[in-house]
Amino acid sequence: MSNRLTGRVALVTGAARGIGAALAQRLAQEGAAVAAVDLSAADETVEAIEASGGKAASYLTDITEKASVDALAETITSELGSVDILVNNAGIYPVVSFEDLTAADWRKVFAVNVDAMFYTAHAFLPAMKTNGWGRVVNVASNSVALQVPGQTHYIASKLAVVGLTRGIATEYGQFGITANAIAPSAVHTPGTSDMPEEGFQALAQAQSIKRSSVPQDLAGTLAFLASEDASFITGQTLYVDGGLVRAL
Repeated sequence: MSNRLTGRVALVTGAARGIGAALAQRLAQEGAAVAAVDLSAADETVEAIEASGGKAASYLTDITEKASVDALAETITSELGSVDILVNNAGIYPVVSFEDLTAADWRKVFAVNVDAMFYTAHAFLPAMKTNGWGRVVNVASNSVALQVPGQTHYIASKLAVVGLTRGIATEYGQFGITANAIAPSAVHTPGTSDMPEEGFQALAQAQSIKRSSVPQDLAGTLAFLASEDASFITGQTLYVDGGLVRAL
């Protein structure tokens, strides 16, 4: 593993398990000090990073509350330093038909999937601007290019993520800051344990690459986007889905 992120501070939301844990661990392997943020303690993620010789700290925060995020920014800056790499991974994807969708369902999905990304970006971009360097990577979904029954609110929220990413890229590129989105398919994690194995197999067969996605697929893409190697890439949505969108 390279040390291309040595000296950088990275923040990963939803870092307690699954995709977020893998993203946090990969950034640490690349040399970054990692702030592992989640609504539940990310102690296991931090322990795994430290066991491999990396540096990390767990921060218990409700990122759907702006005041909490602003306080988080102050705490992380004082303990780890200015955040250079912001990874907005936290998200929810309840399946509800449009007919049964309530206003509360809609708001909850947007609060976690969109509002939280706005709050973190708003809190951490000023320091990146001052430092003249930064990376924002938002986790979207390949569903923005598909139509999946029962996920209208989820898809709408992820389309908003793509728009937010492009907006940040447009306004902050002049300050040495890039912003990109990663759009995965269904990934084998504890959060997708309720998805039948037959569903994963069907997706794999529809893809160009005939296997299911694992968190490490996204982690490798993130490590690249967070590095200097991707300094001229911004405003993009990268489909990390084995070619599913292309195949359809």
